[in-house]
Amino acid sequence: MKWIVFFDGECAFCSGSIRLLARLDWHDRVRLSPLQGELAKSKGITMHEDPADDTMVVFRESDGKAFHHSSGWLELMRALGFPFNLALVLAIVPKRWLDALYRWIARNRYHWFGKADHCSLPEQAVVRRLV
Repeated sequence: MKWIVFFDGECAFCSGSIRLLARLDWHDRVRLSPLQGELAKSKGITMHEDPADDTMVVFRESDGKAFHHSSGWLELMRALGFPFNLALVLAIVPKRWLDALYRWIARNRYHWFGKADHCSLPEQAVVRRLV
């Protein structure tokens, strides 16, 4: 099964997280695409006006389901497999709490890590996964 992770290509935190994800995707299950790109538009996934809304969307290709906020993060842990899927134990935490944490990080990510004013050259591990 394959997943596509749509990420905010203008966010330094998101870009750094994507580089880490590419290194941790040992089973080569995840593809990457910026939310600002054509693939996101063609899948009906667009960024919202609120920067805390969709900083990452995980799209499962097998059934076309999109996961947002903390559900997207948990689905990504599922995609990565063991040992990352152990984080699925967090599903016992009320979703509104996990989403509140997700939105707090999303709202502050530009303040904490900055916004990219240019596209950095991605590592080979990232380039190989871009769709």
